[in-house]
Amino acid sequence: MKKVSMILITLVLALSIAGTFPAQVFADSLPEYVSEVKVYEGSCDKATSEGFKILSDDKGDPVDLNQGSGSTDTGARGNKKVYLGYRTTTVRSEAITDLAVMNMKGGYDVQEYTYLMETQMNEQILPFIENFRTALVEYRANYASANEANQKRAQYVHDALNKFYDDDTGCMLGDLLLMETKQEMGDGAYDALSEEEQKRHADLATIIAQANGQATLMIESLITRAADDQDDTWLERFSGTSYRDLESLYDGTPTDKAKKLARAYDDDAQEILEMWEAFRNQLDNYDKTVGLLAEEEAKDFSAEEALVEKYDAETATDAETEAYAEAAAAISQHAELIANYNADVFCHDMLEELDCEYGTMLDFFTQDTADIEDDITALYPLVASLTAGQRAGLEFVTLQDLVMLGATDQEGYKNARFDELPVASVYMGVDRAIYEKGGVALTSDALRGKVADIETPEKSYAGFIWGGIAAGLALVGIGALVASTLVRNSALKAITAYNTKITNLTKTFKESVGNIKGLSQHMYDEITAKNPVTGNFDTPQEYIMNTFGKHQADKQFPALDKATSDLDAAVDPDYVSRLNDRSATCGYLQAGAAVFTAVMIITSAVLIYLNYKQMKAYYNVDFTPIPHYMVEEKDIVVTNDNGDKIVIKNQSAYYKAVESNRKEGDDYYNDIGACADLNGCVNPQWLALYAVRNEAMSPILASSLKVVVDDAAVPQGYETGIHMFGEKAAFNLNNKLYCWNQSAKSVMVYFKVNTAAASSAATTGSSFSAGNLAIASVAGLAIGALISGIAVSSANKKKAKKAAA
Repeated sequence: MKKVSMILITLVLALSIAGTFPAQVFADSLPEYVSEVKVYEGSCDKATSEGFKILSDDKGDPVDLNQGSGSTDTGARGNKKVYLGYRTTTVRSEAITDLAVMNMKGGYDVQEYTYLMETQMNEQILPFIENFRTALVEYRANYASANEANQKRAQYVHDALNKFYDDDTGCMLGDLLLMETKQEMGDGAYDALSEEEQKRHADLATIIAQANGQATLMIESLITRAADDQDDTWLERFSGTSYRDLESLYDGTPTDKAKKLARAYDDDAQEILEMWEAFRNQLDNYDKTVGLLAEEEAKDFSAEEALVEKYDAETATDAETEAYAEAAAAISQHAELIANYNADVFCHDMLEELDCEYGTMLDFFTQDTADIEDDITALYPLVASLTAGQRAGLEFVTLQDLVMLGATDQEGYKNARFDELPVASVYMGVDRAIYEKGGVALTSDALRGKVADIETPEKSYAGFIWGGIAAGLALVGIGALVASTLVRNSALKAITAYNTKITNLTKTFKESVGNIKGLSQHMYDEITAKNPVTGNFDTPQEYIMNTFGKHQADKQFPALDKATSDLDAAVDPDYVSRLNDRSATCGYLQAGAAVFTAVMIITSAVLIYLNYKQMKAYYNVDFTPIPHYMVEEKDIVVTNDNGDKIVIKNQSAYYKAVESNRKEGDDYYNDIGACADLNGCVNPQWLALYAVRNEAMSPILASSLKVVVDDAAVPQGYETGIHMFGEKAAFNLNNKLYCWNQSAKSVMVYFKVNTAAASSAATTGSSFSAGNLAIASVAGLAIGALISGIAVSSANKKKAKKAAA
């Protein structure tokens, strides 16, 4: 078991430092995942040599994702083919878990992300550091302490911390934290130092916010364990402290004292109460744990140890690597189980031997949780026995950790060695570029909602419609103008024709009258003066007949009779009046139609021009930089202990911009660098592609990648694909909102994910990028196992000495 114990200490600390190191298993049946994507603009000839497959159709032909969307008759930037390249892997942790797109005006804000970082720094990181300073002070005091137990404990923590290094200063973390941090010094004193001197002082805010999440938890937990700079242990102090002792420290009435004690201890007592049930269950399951420990210790892992011992990664076959991974996992699980069982047994036995006002400490810690909830003051003496540094770090240790820490002497810590463990960066696995100002943009439902209210080409169609209506009304006006002009001109022509006809008939009548012989000039004048319409006689013939007789009239005046008849038939006393009225009306219509037409022509021209300017402003814009990262802020609704629903802000996975084959010197490189534009830099706005690897999400299956052109139907068996942030459905990469060519074919890229491969949580994010991290179970297990190994080793030595005496 000696070797297993060494593996225990080495493995669990390595596990704590590095997060989780997944055992890679090789097998032909493992699915292939998408591990990397790259966009090729113009040509994909170099894709194969660079190790990328090109997304192709069912015939195996590469598919152009642009489909001529940048090509129109006027105003466009031209056309360029765009291809999607991808690499594959069978390793789950290397797989891309999602692909999303963001348009240049799609609803993101760089300043909002900067504000989010500053808010979290001011509201969470800096207050935590201020509270945690007491633990750091006690760590330093213990490291230089004359108390051997405290000094050895601090030395142990120092050596463990020295398995991390800070990239910014180049110092090992254990050494670095022995000096005042930048935050403790204050900006003025820190800024006054030279650059070299500043490297001796940690920027704890940067470390806590940006370090690997597991490393951050490890740091906080270790510093808490290094606290307690008193000569006695907290268990010794607790055994001699009661609630009455605490009351005696304050003046006033019992009520006043209760209020003062609550202010001093209640918050930390509540923190301990959160751990109570778990620790009590561990103690109550003592008999069962003893049996499980015996069973586990009886197991023989010599074969697995031999396999691990002889394994050579450089020469191993896939089968040997798989067997090694299984053996290492089995040894690790065995060691962790023994460590945890030992810890449970050790705590139970030790607490049973320690006295307090409740009888034994075992009696105290096995009280029902409900009883403690009813009277939280029972925990005040425990809190009071802890130092300020220990209280500052309560959220990073368990009750079992505290008990074992209080029971471990200097000999136990002397046995802890970390020489064989690798050194790791405190920022291991964290892409620190996400903290560079301007490099990360925040998107959210709210930000995307704002963009939805901005005038877009779809909404601009209203302008075209009104312009079309105005143009239509102008045509109506032109029609009315033409019609009224034609009618008026026709009326005027009809009046002229009528007057000419009457004039000619009157002339004929006069000529006929003039040809009558034997009439005196007086008679002629009298006859011609008698208008056949308005005269005293119905006709000139009647006058002559009455004067000369019918025979003479019939003989002398046949021509006059016809001329009179024709003139009488042609005369219409209302005809000219009606035509004049029609001409006047059409004249008014003609003038109104002319004015209306002019107004409508001007209006339609203005509307069409304004709409053209709006469309041009929306489409033909200068490229803005593509954010290298896109992170989505989500509102998470949680319920507190009182049942109240609280909305908290949380940023989810960081999506990194996919790169293209664009290089320095190419068009638009100075604007958007190598970041991929699925529009190929030929459309009015970029459409950036983002990818993410997130342990909490399912990996994309490479074999499932499918591109669909000019078909809105979702392929059978598919639910999602390359989508717009905030949506799940596959997004048309040739969406008309972002294309010059409004008739370009639609393009959707679909994919499936392996839901069976998802794990519970990411371990390589930082405290900030992963949201508000709670203590990870792996970190707690590893630290607990290591401490339990030290504590049990110390206890066994004490028992051996006692037995020998």
